[in-house]
Amino acid sequence: MEEFYSIAMLISIGTFALTSATTPGPNNIMLLSSGLTFGYKKTIPHISGIVIGFPLMVLLIGLGFGVVFEKFPVLLSGLKIVGILYLFWMAFKIARNTGTYDVEESEDSKPFTFLQAATFQWVNPKAWIMAITAISIFVSANENTVFQVIVISMIFFLTAIISSNTWAFGGVVLKKFIKDESMVRKLNIIMAILLVASVLPIIFE
Repeated sequence: MEEFYSIAMLISIGTFALTSATTPGPNNIMLLSSGLTFGYKKTIPHISGIVIGFPLMVLLIGLGFGVVFEKFPVLLSGLKIVGILYLFWMAFKIARNTGTYDVEESEDSKPFTFLQAATFQWVNPKAWIMAITAISIFVSANENTVFQVIVISMIFFLTAIISSNTWAFGGVVLKKFIKDESMVRKLNIIMAILLVASVLPIIFE
């Protein structure tokens, strides 16, 4: 592997991936809320969707899918608008979570499915920034480009496992210290506000 990437470069990629994956963002805030509201077991499909969906997104962008958006920037702008509106809607849904495990039986409040979490990556502004930044910085222009993209995607896969589980478990642990369900709802409202705040820099960039 050192023929393509030095140990120092792999550490650099890993540091970037882990840091960007674990910092607060739409995925992590929603995982925290899901762990808090539904518990870890019910959040596993959400975790799995991120763990598979984001590295796959990085892989596809690195293999040339991102060129489409370079040639047609209006598509990326449209996707950004859709993503922001979707995040606002998700913030509203999170704020409405009642804080009881029975909530998952209602139509209005359910944990993410695997497919929802995986496809959400494509309208997640932070995911786009992370993927494009990683590819532009760590992929060099040579005959080993495909292998480099695969390595980057694998590193993001590993860091996604760590990050997603950490945030979901964080929600579970947080709920153990809260006995009043009204407090859970208040925390969900706070997380809904944080979710909106996480995309404000993108709106006003």
